[in-house]
Amino acid sequence: MSTAYDFSPGAQIPRTDIPLQTAVTASLCTGAYRDAELTDASVAAGMTVKPGRMALFRPNLGEAFTRAVIKRTLSAGRKPLVPAFGTDPRLVVEHCLEADALRRDRDRRLTVVMALCGLLFLPGTLMWMLAFQLRAMLAPRSKGREDAVSAVVFLVIGAFAVWFLVFPPVGGFWGFYLRIMMLVPILGWYLARRICLRSAQQLRDRWSALAGGAVVGPTVPAAVPAGPEDTKAEALRAQIAGLLAEQETNILHYAGTKGVLGLGRRWGVWQLAEELRPKEGVDEVRAFRAWDVARKIADRLNDLKRDVIPNSGIPHPIVRHWVVFPVGEGADELSRPTGPEMDGPRMRDVNVQEICNNQTFGRGPRHYLGVQFVLWEGQSVITLMVTVTALHRTLRIEVTGHALGPIDGVFSGGPKARTRSVAKRGRFWESREVTLPLLDNDEVVRLAARAPFTRFPDVLDWLGGGITMPEPFGLRSTWTGPIWTHRFMADDALRVATPVLRAVHAAAREFLEEQDVDLTRFDARAAGLSGEVQGVRPSRVDAYDA
Repeated sequence: MSTAYDFSPGAQIPRTDIPLQTAVTASLCTGAYRDAELTDASVAAGMTVKPGRMALFRPNLGEAFTRAVIKRTLSAGRKPLVPAFGTDPRLVVEHCLEADALRRDRDRRLTVVMALCGLLFLPGTLMWMLAFQLRAMLAPRSKGREDAVSAVVFLVIGAFAVWFLVFPPVGGFWGFYLRIMMLVPILGWYLARRICLRSAQQLRDRWSALAGGAVVGPTVPAAVPAGPEDTKAEALRAQIAGLLAEQETNILHYAGTKGVLGLGRRWGVWQLAEELRPKEGVDEVRAFRAWDVARKIADRLNDLKRDVIPNSGIPHPIVRHWVVFPVGEGADELSRPTGPEMDGPRMRDVNVQEICNNQTFGRGPRHYLGVQFVLWEGQSVITLMVTVTALHRTLRIEVTGHALGPIDGVFSGGPKARTRSVAKRGRFWESREVTLPLLDNDEVVRLAARAPFTRFPDVLDWLGGGITMPEPFGLRSTWTGPIWTHRFMADDALRVATPVLRAVHAAAREFLEEQDVDLTRFDARAAGLSGEVQGVRPSRVDAYDA
């Protein structure tokens, strides 16, 4: 009797302890299904279009995006990723895998059509493809020139087809072959068009559902092993699991004026720095370490969601301890430490505590305590970072604000019908919009030409080009815009800074009082900062242009 292996995740219980982050996730997922032309204007900021050798093999936006994301996130030996806060990267990658599977299924059918109607009648197929290659080459340059040249080319090819059909130069079998050599590829085009239409509608349905806010879960059977011998599916499942584990890392990188990668630039900073003096009647301040202060502040920040006034608590504060490494502003690769202090992509808690207590000055990574708010369903991610340092009887508590805004507009909106403006009959000075078919002849030929090379993606990249992702790459921060152009998102960032700063100061005051510290100067400085933060406004802190 054979043993059945169940690799399913089992019953899933919705979590209510984490904020919604569906908006950005769904928008990024739509990138896998988009069918726009791949041009410099159609890609998001940061991505660059890598041109190919032959325009007929060019990918569209969805194909290039899917290929680039899968290659960057799941390939063997890839570089580390920037954490994607406010986003579920697993859903984005799995939607890319699903879109890739749908296209591969379509390409298998198209390959059969190409073998029967194209390869067996290769001379005629090459002549028709030459015409479409000329159209593809001329399309970006001049629409009128493209139409005129392609009309002449198709007229010449059509004349050849009629000549071979009526007056074949040879008889017998080869005469019959020449008669149908130019006609069978047309039959192949008809069959390919039906296959492409069905696939295009499937992709657009998923795109429309995601853009409409529906919870559309991807189907990735290739990541579910059928048994212990299914090594390919097990490797894909392990890669996705590794991607999720990497997103939970507590290692971040500070890249100069770019700020903390994954969190954005600093837009505000408030510093409380005073001398540690014993209070009256006490000879010496009780000894303490920076981790003791940070832990006390973390406890107070976790209480931000509760308040005596109804509905005045801040929902879902996410409090984390991070270790931040410096990296050059122009660095194109990140590195994480390895060794016994690491547990996979995370540094062990005892080592994080050690870094906090070591009070690094002039060397090494540094400890940050962060409280993060994922708002507007992930469209806005506000993070306030707290550092605690003590240098020669001076305690410094610094709070900095970081913000991520909505993603690039390329990922917004659902599918639209293809239209073209034409002149009205009898009133040529006026125009009207006419709806075009979902696929035109050029698109069908492009898909049919690419289909046989699907199993060789590197060859397709060389022939048709693709997308190059910016480095260091993160599924959220790469395409993030500023929140300051959105009135309410900006207001939320400015408002949340005040209660966070006061919670930090209250926790620090309570702790220092227990350590017999004179709080006179701390209270005065905290009061001044409390008044200052009420008029907080975003500034270019990391630019150092003051």
